Amino acid sequence: MDGFGSASMWGELRRVLVRRPLAEDAVAWEAYGWRAAPEVAAAQAEHEAFCSHLADAGAEVVVSEHDPGNPDAIYTYDPTLVGRGGAVLLLPGKEGRRNEPEATVATFEAAGVPVVGRVDLPATVEGGDTVWLDGETLLVGIGYRTNPAGVEALRAAFPGVEVISFDLPHWNGAGEVMHLMSFISPLDRDLALVYPRIAPTRLMWLLADRGIRVIEVPDEEFETQGPNVLALGPRRALALEGNDETRRRMERAGVDVVTYRGDEISRKGDGGPTCLTRPLLRV
Repeated sequence: MDGFGSASMWGELRRVLVRRPLAEDAVAWEAYGWRAAPEVAAAQAEHEAFCSHLADAGAEVVVSEHDPGNPDAIYTYDPTLVGRGGAVLLLPGKEGRRNEPEATVATFEAAGVPVVGRVDLPATVEGGDTVWLDGETLLVGIGYRTNPAGVEALRAAFPGVEVISFDLPHWNGAGEVMHLMSFISPLDRDLALVYPRIAPTRLMWLLADRGIRVIEVPDEEFETQGPNVLALGPRRALALEGNDETRRRMERAGVDVVTYRGDEISRKGDGGPTCLTRPLLRV
């Protein structure tokens, strides 16, 4: 089996790319819009424990240190998208992250993952706006980070895939990230965690039409990243600790949930477990 290929978000996670927090990242926290400065030693300890959860679940963890000085670089989901054929370098809408896609190339090459495409201006796409619903369906959110030209670029990069786009809410404007994955995380072929209050109506219709059951995130756990969980496999999830009602609702739906501490790596930078990973291989 090749060491790459990821066209679902709920298959067994076998290989995953992460980027370690670096000391030089912390000084740029304000420029990148973090809520507070990360404490370097604590962030590195949290990240190490997070990686241990991934390894315990059976995944090979590929660790990178690309783009030093950029605190957002730990959120490896955003600059690239991996499909069955390899990696496509995206182009983040956030200008401070524009170096990240090319910076990952050496890591992909070392991991044996071919780079098969690139998104170029005027198109912009961030990975957080992309959701593999299944191997033939890619959902894309259009907002302040991903534009309509980006949707067309993804259609060209993934021929044969049905690319379905949705307009995202304005929420708090361009200065605060709102990705498609801010309110949906697939957990299995027929199960997804969703915050429906701001989900596009057409998305809710699509989930119903595809027979996908929805676990609703409560209002009080939306802004603490309750909807952002990483599927380690069908009905197995890694979630940020503290969203206890969301965890209970997943468990009642038959999901095995493991939690991690993310005060430094998740809460301060608004990036949950999905954001911290770029799946390279799911089966």
